[in-house]
Amino acid sequence: MRNIGFSARRERGRGVAAIVGAGLVLALAACGQADDGGTDAGDGGTSAEGEAVTIRFAWWGNEDRAAITNEAVAIFETANPNITVETEYVDFNAYFDRLATTVAAGDAPDVITMGGAYPREYGDRGALLDLAEVAEYLDTSTLDAGALSNGFFSDTQYGVPTGANTYGVVINPAIFEAAGVDLPDQDSWTWDDFAEIAAEISANTPDGTYGAADPTSAEVLDLYLNHQSGHGLYLADGSLNATPELVGDWFTYSSGLMESGATPPATITSELTTQTSPEQSLLGQGLAAMSFGWSNNLGAFREASGQDLILIRVPGDSGPNGSAMWQQASQLYTINAETEHPEAAAQLVDFLVNSTDAADLIGTDRGVPSNETIRAHLSEQGLEPTTQVEFDFLSQVNEFIDGDFVIGPTGSTESAGILTRLNQEVLFARTSPEDAGAAFVTEVTAAIS
Repeated sequence: MRNIGFSARRERGRGVAAIVGAGLVLALAACGQADDGGTDAGDGGTSAEGEAVTIRFAWWGNEDRAAITNEAVAIFETANPNITVETEYVDFNAYFDRLATTVAAGDAPDVITMGGAYPREYGDRGALLDLAEVAEYLDTSTLDAGALSNGFFSDTQYGVPTGANTYGVVINPAIFEAAGVDLPDQDSWTWDDFAEIAAEISANTPDGTYGAADPTSAEVLDLYLNHQSGHGLYLADGSLNATPELVGDWFTYSSGLMESGATPPATITSELTTQTSPEQSLLGQGLAAMSFGWSNNLGAFREASGQDLILIRVPGDSGPNGSAMWQQASQLYTINAETEHPEAAAQLVDFLVNSTDAADLIGTDRGVPSNETIRAHLSEQGLEPTTQVEFDFLSQVNEFIDGDFVIGPTGSTESAGILTRLNQEVLFARTSPEDAGAAFVTEVTAAIS
């Protein structure tokens, strides 16, 4: 295997578009058998039909991710001597700009790593392959349905999850014990229980320690709306489900938490919105008993707080609208709709998500694997205690997922900032919950239109 530069690949006449952004660092590694990088279509051996093929595989990340991924790709190539894989990676900030350029130029990689709302955006533009077309080569039946749904849009499966995370409430048992408050029963607790427990802890602990950090975030609002209406922020067609009344109810709830002392004053919550590292959070400082958060952040919060924090399911999951729990794919593998080698591309994706050989190298680098067999395999190899807790929580949550997580449409990434700003306006009593609810719907509707 030899790493070659991006410019070297361009010299082979593949019509690559100009690199976006000065100083962009792009590493291109050819993991084929040829000692010159295996760059020509004929360098990779023979295809399934006896023809040699070369495909390109792109992701974002650092050199550590590149090293383990290239090792996995090398194993794939050994098992599939007909297929040569050129790998390329770039840092996250530059990845999607570069991807947009290559897609526009008709020179996108064959296997493309995606995330967030991008699969919907590219899929709806016809840039991604319907994976049903390569079902013979890519087994998705092994993957958790909740995570797999993250790559399903417009009645089409465009992507498969590299791994998944979920959301829950991170608990500091030591603060509960110090406050003389029992841990919540995750099978039955409600949003009212959350408020009462948080207020009791604040009342029973020294000043400056709170029952909970302010819970307002786009993820929590999605859960809350789901419990209230049966749908999260967005509907499957990408339209906004939130109404002024429902969002206003949330702002009434969040301001009520503050007024009862369950959460900090507006000044502290406002200050914390600009201090986003685990060490700066109330949970990380050991000053909050509860905080909503992603499962993959548990380790960072544990390290910051020095406490054996635990994860439990969110309140309200036993209500009339059922559980709102979901999995979100940390990343998704997709295939270029214009690839000349869809079967080979599908074989590579299948290897990455279903092979224990790949898992032994990639581990949880791209999230907790969405394949239960792979999770069990990694567990058998021995995991760090915190990682094992994440694995166990994800498996537990799987039992309660009764709907699919809807990725927001293009423009929806603005909703988090809008929500945070309006929540602060309410907490500082500069606007009413009702007016903030109406403003949220108006502004998010404009953002996704």
